[in-house]
Amino acid sequence: MDSPSYPGDAVPAPRAGGGSPQAPAAAYATSATPYAAPLPLGPTAHPTPVPGPAADHDDLALDQGRRMVKAVQRGIDGAALSHLLVTVPLGLISLAVVAIVSGLITPVLALIVPVAWLLSGPLVFHRGVESAIARYLFGMRGPTPEEAQRLDVVWEQVTRRAGVDRETYELWIQERTELNATAAAGHIVAVTRHAMERLPNSRLGAVLAHELGHHVGGHTWAAMLADWYALPARAAGRAVLALLFLLFRTKHWAGIACGGCLSLMIVQFLFLMTFVEGMWWLVLPVAAGPLVIARLHRRAEFRADAYAVGLGFGEALEDVLMAEARAAAVPGAPPYGPAPVPPGVPPFQQPYPGQYQAPQPYPGQYQAPQPYPGQYQAPQPYPGHGHPVPPNLGPGKAADSGRLVAKAAHTNAEARLRNVRLVMSQQVQRSVP
Repeated sequence: MDSPSYPGDAVPAPRAGGGSPQAPAAAYATSATPYAAPLPLGPTAHPTPVPGPAADHDDLALDQGRRMVKAVQRGIDGAALSHLLVTVPLGLISLAVVAIVSGLITPVLALIVPVAWLLSGPLVFHRGVESAIARYLFGMRGPTPEEAQRLDVVWEQVTRRAGVDRETYELWIQERTELNATAAAGHIVAVTRHAMERLPNSRLGAVLAHELGHHVGGHTWAAMLADWYALPARAAGRAVLALLFLLFRTKHWAGIACGGCLSLMIVQFLFLMTFVEGMWWLVLPVAAGPLVIARLHRRAEFRADAYAVGLGFGEALEDVLMAEARAAAVPGAPPYGPAPVPPGVPPFQQPYPGQYQAPQPYPGQYQAPQPYPGQYQAPQPYPGHGHPVPPNLGPGKAADSGRLVAKAAHTNAEARLRNVRLVMSQQVQRSVP
């Protein structure tokens, strides 16, 4: 297959039928501010959309006329190909697991089941199977008539700029409170309902263009195929870890002894496979696989962002990533900042609909004394439970866990934002004579 083109090369094809040619991709991405160096994470010159139903969604410049559809609708880039190669050793282990488990039932199944399992991979790209995966595995739904009408306008512009047949992919809705979209299987592009409500058409087109970049680059189908063939090996590994955890958790000498013996057997088996049998080429990639795959996922995100910038959605994608960075830096905060306060209302934090409000004391009612700063305060039970804190999780651990998750998400959004600005800077430099 031909490799998809990325920033600088993703220029929309000229229109057929005598129309004027489309502007280069850089014309969509350039702005009055030069991107000679990465910009600080802060407010940009272009306006930020107003959250809520009052936002003006119709801000996407519509491109009329016919467009030339590319002969190759999708390909496979370096990130997708590397993902497949990294999971080959894990796939071989999965094949052995399937053969051993089926052979324990009957020797005939040891020959039939592994072959059937190998041939079952392409079935995940059947339209009916994809619909079942989207509906029951990812919790997606079909768009309502109003949502379909709006998505139709935005998707038409995204596919027109990319030169991709719009009927190649199906649009779905996810009930999630994130400004995001998802590419799944081989023909599914899903956008969250929260993004439909909060984002104007230009920024909605940016997230859809990002997901189209995943499909065009082959990231989606390569990841799904790799996950499918690695599933038996990962299930066997998790079963062994669960057994070890159960044995050591018994706190009985017999369980601890069995867990120690099993751990020594695993270490001895890995040592023999690596150094005695010379199968390091199988053991080392499996051990380093998670780190390599995480790096490839990040590279695929950068490629998809660059593809969206090449289609002219650079500034819109920058706004979306900045909103994600703000939301990740302050967990629970609205992505586009707090809602505006109407005139005359005091600037106090208002409860959201359905939130419990403690009753206010009436005049003369006894009030328990409040602890002074630094005084110990006994933990209060959380709603629906009698004990003061969740079992095995103190307030310090919960806060630390939340901070780590928020920091990781914030770092990812910042890295993508720097990459988008770098690609936009490169496009500006190419457009300067």
